[in-house]
Order: sequence, then structure tokens, then C-alpha cells
Amino acid sequence: MTSLEWPSAPIGIDASRWASRPGCRTVLVVAHTIASCQRLLDVIEHVESDPRVQLLFTVAPDVFNHQVKRFLDRLGALVLPWQQAIREQFDLSLAAAHGGLHQLHAPLFLMAHGAGRGKRVRPGPYGGPVLADPPVYGLDAQRLTHGGRVLPTALALSHDHELEVLRRQCPEAVEAAVVIGDPCADRLVASLPWRRDYRRGLGLSNRQELVVVSSTWGRDGVFGRWPDLIPQLMTQLPPDRYRIAALLHPAVWDAHGHRQIRAWLRDCIDVGLVLPDPTEDWRGPVVAADHVIGDHGSVTAYAAAIGRPTLLLPGLRSVPAADTPQHLLAVSANRLDPHRPIPPQLALATGVDQQAVMAALTSRPGHAGVLLRRTMYRLLHLTEPGRHRQTGPVPSPGSGSGKAPHDLAG
Repeated sequence: MTSLEWPSAPIGIDASRWASRPGCRTVLVVAHTIASCQRLLDVIEHVESDPRVQLLFTVAPDVFNHQVKRFLDRLGALVLPWQQAIREQFDLSLAAAHGGLHQLHAPLFLMAHGAGRGKRVRPGPYGGPVLADPPVYGLDAQRLTHGGRVLPTALALSHDHELEVLRRQCPEAVEAAVVIGDPCADRLVASLPWRRDYRRGLGLSNRQELVVVSSTWGRDGVFGRWPDLIPQLMTQLPPDRYRIAALLHPAVWDAHGHRQIRAWLRDCIDVGLVLPDPTEDWRGPVVAADHVIGDHGSVTAYAAAIGRPTLLLPGLRSVPAADTPQHLLAVSANRLDPHRPIPPQLALATGVDQQAVMAALTSRPGHAGVLLRRTMYRLLHLTEPGRHRQTGPVPSPGSGSGKAPHDLAG
């Protein structure tokens, strides 16, 4: 699809005749999962208001993609079927996951969808060699190249350390690398002054402490390894002093079904568990939290980076990549022993070195938005318009509108 054409399938036959604003640069937003889509929503706000740019979305192949189309429809996005998207040409494509990217016909801006790249490549379901030093996922040639071609035109990195890993694992992709920092971390920092508003949105009283349970997907996640933990918390923590919120990775919901997840937790919900839908922004509850119980997932790393006292469940089977925030937490965070009474452990929990976690998370704190915007306009061959908008706080929990807390103040 060139900058002078318009998609036909979502609008009808000969739809380009009816476009009110032709001639826009076209940007294809490639949404693989809810998690990757949420990262992309932070990114596209830097270009989508430009009258020279038209955004289109598509749902890419992924085992966890079956809720994405519904999510995009609720956002009012213009969605192209994948089979049409891979037949057309675009001025730019944006992605935060890897499936099917070799089929696109557009310069590709590729980024991570979580807190850097902390996971290592695991053997597939049918086995394979167990390596002493498995490659870091997302910085490996298997995902960054296809048929001898480097897929991303620009590869967003959160940290200078990732550049060194990339140089070892996939040196042919180094030329595409751009260290931009972490837009999610920047938005969390921008949200900290509004903590009281997030707590109000969650219905917390001044006397209550919020305990956030964060679980990544898979058997190493909190929800998979210790399914009784949330009921234990609901039983042991008095409701006049504590509220409990469970932030489950969208893939947990997709793997088991939304109805099943809510059925498993129905008794807890009935007595006050806060269970946000996976399409809701998880960052407001993290800013509002007084305690975080988590695992090696990104949410736990982000929580520690903004100073939330963090407890990890013991006994991870997989070791995060070195020099990542996940690895720093794995070696320094307090452990929660679910076999012992939980309230004393919460009371004694101390935060890890917040500055060290943030330093492991991003090499460009506060600058991700500027660098993302600059890179996208470079790839679009457009001049950047006006001044860069400031990084804003995340939506307020319970607002029902996706509005930031300062938008609701009046």
C-alpha cells in the first residue's frame, strides 16, 4: 500500500474513492497479543495525531491472539485482515512480537513488549539441545532474520547492554539497533505524582494497604506455581487493612479462557479481590500498590523500579538473562514463603535498590518518547511536527474512559 492508496477490504470495493483524506503515509500496527498491543498503544500516540499519517491495524499470527481483534474493535481501530495486510505495501510497520513479520512489505520498527529482554530461549515442545548459555530471546538471529535478511529496519533497545548482547548473538542486526529506553518505565515515573488518584479509583481508603499479586504466564508464573496463593491472601489479610489485586498476564487469560479464570477466582472476587480485565491498563494498580508479590515477569520488574516493596516466590526453574532487571530481582529481592504466615512477611519486606533496577531497565530514562518519535519520523521520511508532547500519566483505574487522572480532576 503506497502513501496514495487506501485499504479496500475493511471499507468496501473501490474504497479509495471515498477516502476523505488521501495521500497520507500509512503505518501498519502489527498486534500479536494483548500485551504487545498495549506496548504499541504507548508508541503510536507519538504519530497518530499527525494529519499526514494514517494508522491501520492488523492481528498477526500468534497462539495468544484470539482476543486482540475484539480489543482493537473496542478502541475504534481500523483493522485489516492479516491476509490482506501481507499483500499490501505500507510506509512503516510497528511490532512488539515476532510472528509472521517476514511476510510484511514495509520498513519494520521492532520493539520488545515487556521490561527489556530478560528471557532466554527455551527448547521447543518437541525437545532440542539444552544449551549451557541459551541465547536471549528477541536478540537472537532466529527471530531477527529470515532467509538471510535482517527483518527490522530499526530495532528498539531499552538498554546499552542489549546492544552488546545483540552484537554477540546477531551481529548483522547491529546496524538496525536504536537504544531508545523504555516508554513504559517513563510513563510509570510520570504517574507517580498521581498515586492518590489511582488509589481513589480503586476504592481504597486511607487506612488500607494494597497488595498486588503479579503473575506472568506459564508454569513458572505465580498463578501457575502457587494457585492457592490468592485465596491464602484473602484469608490471612484482614479486609479493613488490606485490599488485594491480581494482575494476570493476558496470556494466562487466553490460555484458560476468561470465564474459567473468573470461575476459579469467584470466591475471592466475592470477598473483594480486584481482578482487572487483561485489556485494562495494569500500571495504575502498580503505582497505587503498597506491596507487590510477583515472579520473573515484567510487571514485577517495573514495580521494583518505582520503589514498590517486592516479594518473589522462590524456586524459579528458569534463570533470567544476566544484567537485566529480572536477574537483579532474582538475586536480591526478598522471598515469600507461602507455607508461613503472610502478614509478618509483608511487614518485614524491604524494597530492592530502586535506582539499580531502574538503571538495569533503561539507559535513556525519561527520553523514550522523544527517541521513539524521532525514529518513526525518520523511517516515514517526514519532518517532526512542532514540539514533542510530554510523557503523560497512565489511565486512572475505574475511570471507564482511559483518561489520565489529571483529565478527571475537574
